[in-house]
Amino acid sequence: MDKIEIRKITLSDINELQTISRQTFFDTFSAGNTEENMTKYLDEGLSIEKLTAELNDKNAEFYFATLDGNVIGYLKLNFGQSQTELRDDKALEIERIYVLKEYHGKNVGQLLYNKAIQIARQKNADYVWLGVWEENPRAINFYKKNGFVEFEKHIFKLGNDEQTDIMMKLRLND
Repeated sequence: MDKIEIRKITLSDINELQTISRQTFFDTFSAGNTEENMTKYLDEGLSIEKLTAELNDKNAEFYFATLDGNVIGYLKLNFGQSQTELRDDKALEIERIYVLKEYHGKNVGQLLYNKAIQIARQKNADYVWLGVWEENPRAINFYKKNGFVEFEKHIFKLGNDEQTDIMMKLRLND
């Protein structure tokens, strides 16, 4: 496989961002959720308007993983008050790491994760945290392998279904 590149996403990438966001979310979660709840989330949570607002947020950053110019994965990070929950100025939230299923197991997620940790260190974050669906063992194992530990749970609403996310944390500065 050729070299995978990680690059920051800008507003001019909005259509590509929506395409990969919708595709990877659907591939990851459609089997365990109703069509109605999936459609509602894809239409509302990953709309052009919502993604544009997220891209314009100075406390959020998106990155694409590309191979031969094609987008194969992406990363979303949140800082400060843009974090979905903790809103700790000494923390960084990984809100999303998604990779096209045909690239699973090819180190793409790890490269995106490494970028997140690099940015967390540049921003002098004390820790990185995230929420992962309790029924997504692949992701849970990925984060455990990278040193994350569970510290809390919270509810993620997908359509009208309340689901439990495991919140995980990695301390950077001890």
